[in-house]
Amino acid sequence: MKPAHLVVFRFSAFGDVAIMLPVLRCVCAKYPELRITLVTRKLFAPVFYELPQVELLEIDPKGKHKGVKGLFRLFTEIRATNPLGIVDLHAVLRTQILRFFFAFTTIRYAQIDKGRSEKKKLTRAKNKVFKPLTPSIHRYVEVFRKMGFPVDLNHHEYPPQPLLPAAFEKHLPKENKKWIGIAPFASFEGKKYPLDLMQQVVGYLQQHHKVFLFGAGKAEAEQTQIWEKAYPGVVSLVGKQSLKEELDFIAHLDVILSMDSSNAHLATNYKVPVITLWGTTHPYAGFAAWGQPEENNLLSDRRTYPQIPTSIYGNKYPEGYEKAFRTITPKKVIEAVLAQLT
Repeated sequence: MKPAHLVVFRFSAFGDVAIMLPVLRCVCAKYPELRITLVTRKLFAPVFYELPQVELLEIDPKGKHKGVKGLFRLFTEIRATNPLGIVDLHAVLRTQILRFFFAFTTIRYAQIDKGRSEKKKLTRAKNKVFKPLTPSIHRYVEVFRKMGFPVDLNHHEYPPQPLLPAAFEKHLPKENKKWIGIAPFASFEGKKYPLDLMQQVVGYLQQHHKVFLFGAGKAEAEQTQIWEKAYPGVVSLVGKQSLKEELDFIAHLDVILSMDSSNAHLATNYKVPVITLWGTTHPYAGFAAWGQPEENNLLSDRRTYPQIPTSIYGNKYPEGYEKAFRTITPKKVIEAVLAQLT
């Protein structure tokens, strides 16, 4: 008898993909005979390299899986693997179309409830319902439960620390210096701590510790290189290592400072203390780094800016909210980071 086989959908974004890892660890540990095919972008494959039960089926939305015809091609590829069920952790237009195709088969389909109406109430300006929503990671767990594979995140176990990539051995020995990761960027302005304030944080922390900067793309590389040249204790990693090398290195950090972004989720997956900065977004939306204490979330002042959170993704800035992030002082950020090093 062939082992049970599930197909999991989560095409993007990086942070939401990273949130899956603890859930998949628990599923694989509890159901060792289960096969999982993860349908996502090839870029994200290194996140799941530790799980031999998980194989990647690359979605190519701009190529062979483009449009309805392309999605039907993806449907036929998946159907040919004869899965027990589809675990849809994305619930977007593409997966809705796929769900329609699977409705004509005997393959079971379970889909995430994203709580869109609750999030709309949380982020609207008037009649805001300001209360914590179900974290995304628990929404993922619920979909597996509906599929008949319940897990308990309390039973989650971290894997052994990966070997330090050879490219980073030149920074050894640590001596009395701690390794601090800083990921100062995000997709939208509402999640980006002002660079002049972040420079103060970087400049102070690098005096007695080693600061490693994370990011992606030309603009972020240029910014981090400026700080690398200005401060002897700063190293920019932008564009210099593969994602696999960066993930293995993150596991060796003593603490990481991140925006409300994928880096927070990547680091917490390796049991690294995470300090997260929140501008016009808020942990109540359910995207706080899993397993981190609440006090590690540094929040903009809602007494001055009561419409926070103004959006889920940080893409909406009401007039007058441009300086909301400045209510989190560099001193407060520095103190929070240093508290993790004592």
